[in-house]
Amino acid sequence: MRIAIAVTNDLSTDQRVQRTIDTLQNLGFEVTFIGRKLPTSVPFNPNYKTIRFVLPFRTGAAFYASYNLRLFWHLLFNKYDMYLANDADTLLAIGTCASLKSVPFVYDSHEFFTGVPEIQDRPAVIKTWKWIEQKFYPKAKARITVNASIASLLVKAYGGESPAIVRNIGKRPERVVPTTREAIGIPESAFVVINQGAGINVDRGMEEALEAVASLSDVVLLIVGNGDAVPKLKEEVDKRGIREKVVFVGKVPYSELLGYTALANVGLSLDKPTSINYQFSLPNKLFDYLHTGIPVITSKVVEVKRIVDEYRVGITVDSSSPSAIAEAIEEMRNAGVEKYAEGIKRAQSELTWNQERKVLEEVFTPFLNVQK
Repeated sequence: MRIAIAVTNDLSTDQRVQRTIDTLQNLGFEVTFIGRKLPTSVPFNPNYKTIRFVLPFRTGAAFYASYNLRLFWHLLFNKYDMYLANDADTLLAIGTCASLKSVPFVYDSHEFFTGVPEIQDRPAVIKTWKWIEQKFYPKAKARITVNASIASLLVKAYGGESPAIVRNIGKRPERVVPTTREAIGIPESAFVVINQGAGINVDRGMEEALEAVASLSDVVLLIVGNGDAVPKLKEEVDKRGIREKVVFVGKVPYSELLGYTALANVGLSLDKPTSINYQFSLPNKLFDYLHTGIPVITSKVVEVKRIVDEYRVGITVDSSSPSAIAEAIEEMRNAGVEKYAEGIKRAQSELTWNQERKVLEEVFTPFLNVQK
């Protein structure tokens, strides 16, 4: 069964969708993965077909319009048995083409799209995305999202049954590329706190984390990934003269990312509840930290706090308070990370990709049965 899977990124770093594709291939689907190509895109040659559109625009309404137009024409003139739309920014083309060609589609909402912080002061943009979801969300033959809180928001906004929940738990690669503290200039004696991911943006607590680390001796903040907050963070590091206390590593492949995670003593996840999306976020880095064996310091956003409290794997803090973050780091350093070892071990056994994969199999297997 041929399935077209669409995203608006460049494919190579989308770990969630790559895990989904692996599951679908194991079920017997023939996958075409569709996204876009950027000047910074790295080679990406998986064992399935990929299409990366070269578009005249990179951001804003013009980008989304040009992407959906290209996607629509591709789907219209190529034969697929079903589609998978990832987030609302692929939904217009897929929903329209699915209706025209009587092809079923599944909608995987990785976040509550109209709640993303970047558009909260842009009512016209929110109205547009909401119209798209209202029109096509009910037409999806199945729906998936990332946690129970966002599932409830989607049901409240658009009706229907609750979406299937597939959490962003990473599938550990066969080989993690190791690195060393020496290689990136971190003393062996330092207590290292790490923040990682593609969304190192404003309101995700890194400004406060930097201030907290600046006040502590022999503590280093390791930031791996990118985002719109990074340039200003680098400026602040230079302004304070604390280059030895903050190490920046850019975006790296997942197998390399986990090598950096393994260098740390503690993982940070400090999203502030400044938008609906952040309030109910459950980032995959939380699971990466736990499966690497390190405890966490997190904000008190609903889904993250639920995991930390249930498994007793770390400390939750007011992420707007540098002093609270600093106190948590000191508490964890003084108590020893071994305090959280039992909870981490239980989380590692229960919070696995194999469990999430079963949910995907339950969603997609009926489509194969219908075709047969």
